[in-house]
Amino acid sequence: MRRLPPYVIAEVNAMRHAARRAGRDIIDLGMGNPDHPPPQHVIDKLCEVAGKASAHGYSQSRGIPGLRKAQANYYGRRFNVDLDPEREVVVTMGSKEGLSSMATAIVAPGDVVLAPSPSYPIHTYGFIIAGATIRSVPTTPDEAYWHALDQAMAYTSPRPSVLVVNYPSNPTAETVDLAFYERLVAWARENKVWVLSDLAYSELYYDGKPTRSILEVPGAKECAVEFTSMSKTYSMAGWRMGFAVGNPQLIAALTRVKSYLDYGAFTPIQAAACAALNGPQDIVQENRLRYQNRRDVMVEAFGRAGWDIPTPPASMFAWAPLPPGFHNMGSLEFSKQLLEEAGVAVAAGIGYGEEGEGYVRIAMVENEQRIRQAARNVKRFLQRETATG
Repeated sequence: MRRLPPYVIAEVNAMRHAARRAGRDIIDLGMGNPDHPPPQHVIDKLCEVAGKASAHGYSQSRGIPGLRKAQANYYGRRFNVDLDPEREVVVTMGSKEGLSSMATAIVAPGDVVLAPSPSYPIHTYGFIIAGATIRSVPTTPDEAYWHALDQAMAYTSPRPSVLVVNYPSNPTAETVDLAFYERLVAWARENKVWVLSDLAYSELYYDGKPTRSILEVPGAKECAVEFTSMSKTYSMAGWRMGFAVGNPQLIAALTRVKSYLDYGAFTPIQAAACAALNGPQDIVQENRLRYQNRRDVMVEAFGRAGWDIPTPPASMFAWAPLPPGFHNMGSLEFSKQLLEEAGVAVAAGIGYGEEGEGYVRIAMVENEQRIRQAARNVKRFLQRETATG
């Protein structure tokens, strides 16, 4: 517990809850919580299977066979990647649980893990909980990234054994192309490093530029496992349904650990997840267009309010530098004041690692009208602070 600092994100969340209990209207752009339900046929399948008396016993920790097959078929359709549902696919209770269970499976106290900074907290703290030591590398996929990897291998003892990558990135929304993954696979195989790729935002890409999978690279399954989630793609965040696919050795290790830790997700949820993956895919495109429209409204409206936000190419988040005049305040204090004075909740960048200071993450989880309302509130807040500061 001494290695786990207070969860910074929870601090602003607690303020938001308190404000709402007091009757204030808070526009929540902090947590990446989808505001639309899954497709009706998925909900119907959940209810149908839950109505069966046999569905309420223990499930399978690695996932029911039909769901593992459905995920393998998804990778075949989407990425032209061939997966063996028996040896190369395991169902997880969201990508977060999958990553933390994988950390338990493959690292021990004293091992060194390379993780991006800024990054989603589980990318570092999942391994810290397992006893590993973290060495940070940048998220930006430029030459500085490759230099940081080589420096880590040359000057870290013991040599790092695991590298975590996350594109589209949470929180920065950065993306990579297939050439990046080709270089990464070659580097990992040369340095004998396992690569854990978090592809939770695989379907939230914009402007006609689909995301790529590391497993598209020939030979990637020799060194890589990829995690995906149904949370954002199918608006199933609370269902806690995800997958790990790839290297059979790592999948076997994860499967073994999970057999000790859990009995898998509730069987009706797994059956409904099959219906989502195998059924009509309209919601995937609808969600992509929904978030792209919100992105465009947010960038335009916040820009007119005096806060220029870089246009994210993917994910459901914008990674925004603090507005002019607020950099010395720090991201946590800025987030608190924005909530208190403007009624707008965002996530402080410091909650995603030291390199996140000076930024906030803005989630596109409110409709366009609420986003414009948030921009108006932000404008008044910025004008007031500028006038008094």
